[in-house]
Amino acid sequence: MRYQLVLQWSGSSLKDYDEMVAMENKLIENLSEGSEVDGHDAGSGEVNIFILTDDPELTFSEAKSILGNGVRWLSVRVAYREITKSHYITLWPEDLTNFRIA
Repeated sequence: MRYQLVLQWSGSSLKDYDEMVAMENKLIENLSEGSEVDGHDAGSGEVNIFILTDDPELTFSEAKSILGNGVRWLSVRVAYREITKSHYITLWPEDLTNFRIA
């Protein structure tokens, strides 16, 4: 797969971590073929779910549908990069200009 899509939220508590793992499991069970959850990390006040895909925009749309419009979507940041590159392209929110993983 050509891209890494990252779903990122603020979070630092055990509850935040448990919610992220539950979301990751929903994605593992429901993303269409051609996308693969590649793990997660937590630290420095954020949680991240990593997804490998050839179509990051379609995969983001699927992820949003799978996870619903819960309160976490109010603070989600979503970006992707080519696997071989380090620069992220922001998908959400549309006005986000700087995306990084701590």
